[in-house]
Order: sequence, then structure tokens, then C-alpha cells
Amino acid sequence: MNRNDLLKSFKEQFGYEGERVFFSPGRINLIGEHTDYNGGKVFPCAITMGTYGVVKKRADKEVHAFSGNFPDVGPIMFDIDYLAFRKEDNWTNYVKGMMKYIQEQTKELTHGFDLYIYGTIPNGASLSSSASLELLTGVMVRDLFDLSISQLDLVKLGMRTENDFLGLNSGILDQFAIGMAKKGNALLLDTNTLDYEQIPLNLPEHKIVIMNSMTRRELVDSEYNTRRRQCEEALEELKTVVDVSSLGELTEEEFEKYKHVISDEVLLRRARHAVYESARTERAAEALKANDLETFGKYMNDSHVSLHEDYEVTVKETDLLPHLAWKQEGTIGARMTGGGFGGCCIAIVENDKVDAFIDEVGGAFEKEIGHKAEFYIAETEDGTKEWVAHD
Repeated sequence: MNRNDLLKSFKEQFGYEGERVFFSPGRINLIGEHTDYNGGKVFPCAITMGTYGVVKKRADKEVHAFSGNFPDVGPIMFDIDYLAFRKEDNWTNYVKGMMKYIQEQTKELTHGFDLYIYGTIPNGASLSSSASLELLTGVMVRDLFDLSISQLDLVKLGMRTENDFLGLNSGILDQFAIGMAKKGNALLLDTNTLDYEQIPLNLPEHKIVIMNSMTRRELVDSEYNTRRRQCEEALEELKTVVDVSSLGELTEEEFEKYKHVISDEVLLRRARHAVYESARTERAAEALKANDLETFGKYMNDSHVSLHEDYEVTVKETDLLPHLAWKQEGTIGARMTGGGFGGCCIAIVENDKVDAFIDEVGGAFEKEIGHKAEFYIAETEDGTKEWVAHD
């Protein structure tokens, strides 16, 4: 994305020069899906696809926001003294939620601002455009008003925006990855303690290929909340025989020892995924540190199978893509990524096999499904920050 083009778009919309430019990445999760709200391990990295914002303070208390991705929606206006959820305010509810909780914490938002947004994350791709916008808003507001609030606090407010303002019972994976990422690294996070480790993502002979199924994620909000409730119910039954506060605290051996108290087969499978996926994630990170890509790829494949069979968050399209990928020469591993019910999958592929991989997987997918998938090469990026002119 060109910085001058962003500034030009701001001026076209608002009639004067923008002041500051910010960028917030999207993310992929290499492994560790649906473990974050279960107190388990996750292993994401930020990517160069993301959300750009150009902003300038206003003299009054109004925010005027415009998205270059949704021009038909037009500019949306709201007052910083009335930061309530309104369905008709569309995408700006993510902005309002972050501002509401920053205002509660700091009491220092005295002016509104004009905001131009443009995102390069495909809509509905499970690459976390919502958390990208939340952290963009948080960092932008903090820096614009020179507030004393840490990046980690903004991460937590992003999750609160999802949970309390928007009513989606998600965990902290997306916001943490986007806020705390370092270019060239993946981030192993214990979501129970928030302890984390930056692990170099050195893949000189391989590429991470994002495979977008181009499938709308129709059920993700309601089903996401259902999966969380099911895990909580399983945890309550396990608590009758073992002293834990989250599924992520259990080892696989402990789960197998105590799983008999889970009365429902569906709840058992949901809990099994959460426990085994967290353990898989930790082992996968250790394999990556040891440059054992073959083992890492096996854990990716096992993760996908668990997401399909035990957690049931794949759809036909996102189950087909990894199965096609597994058949291709040079593929180390493949799995769905993100919340599920559509969106993207990822694969690690040898450099000289990437073009053939895209041709073969893309052709077979289109033949089976009837529409094309899209493919992108993932490149890592730093967490959300201001984009200064010399970057």
C-alpha cells in the first residue's frame, strides 16, 4: 500500500490534509485453534495484509469515519460522549468499542477526529480484520492523545470490545498476535498466564501459503459462542474430580484419566480438542525451534483433523483445501486457520513447488466446489504501530 495514496484518499474524503498514518496487521495462526478461550497455547504470527488508518484531530467531539473498502456505506459520524453500540453504525462499532474502554480507563479523550480506513485483508477470510481494526484504533487513539496506556492493555481492551461491546465470546489470540507481534517471528502464547515467547520463523526453503476458500462465514458468531459454552460445560464436569480453572491446564494424560465424568459425547469431543490442541501447539513450537519442519507439519495436519472431527468447525471448502494440499509434492503440512465455518487454510510448501501447488490445489478446488480459491504468500510483520514517513 502506498502512503501517499492513503493521504490522497483522506484529502479527497475530508477536504484537507491528513496528519498521521497507522498500520495494523492481520494474523495467521500456525497452530493452536480454539484454545485461547480455553486457557491453552496458541502460535500465531502477524502478516503484511492489514488495516491502514489516516487520522487528524478535530476541534469538536465528533468522529467522522470513512472506509475505502465500503464506500457505499459513506461517512459514519458519532460523538465521543455517546459511545454506544448501534447496529446502523456498521464497522465503526469496533472503533467505538475501543474508544469507550480507553475513555473509561484514561478519561482523556477531549476531541474527536477524522479517520480514513483502508484494509487489505479479504473480507471474511479468518485473518482477523476485526482485531486489526481494534488495535489500529487503540494505538491511533493512544498516540494521537499521548495517553499512558501499554500495548498489552490495548490488546486486552480489544478482547473486551469483542466480548462486551459486540457480544462475541472470543479469546485473546487475535488481539495479542496483532498487538505484540515482531517481524520474522511467531509468538507462542500461554493464554492462561499471558506468558509468551517470540520464536524465529525461519523458513528459507519454504513459504507459508494462505488458501482462501472464498466461503462466507455465515455461522461463525453463533457457533463460536456455542463452542465456548460447550467447553465451559465440560470444564465444570471435570472440576468435580480435578482442580483446574481451564481446559488448557490439563495434560493429555490427565484428560484421559478424568474424561469419564463428561456426560455428553459432544462435550467430550470439544474438550478433547481443546486439551490436545494446546499440547500439540507447544510441541509444534519446540519442533520449529529445532528446525524440525517435518514434525511441525505433522502437528499441523493433526490439528486440522481434530478441528474437523472433534470441534466440527470446518465446512466442505475448508476441509477440502488441506486434503488437496496434503497430496502435493513439497507440502510440509496444512490446516484450516481462524475461527472456522469458512475463511482460510494455510500450508507450508517448498519454495520451488509453490507455483505447482497453487495450480494443482486451485484447479482441483474449483472443479470440486465450482468457484475459485485465492492464494497469497504470507510474510510476517510487526505489531500495530504508526507508519512514519521514513519506514
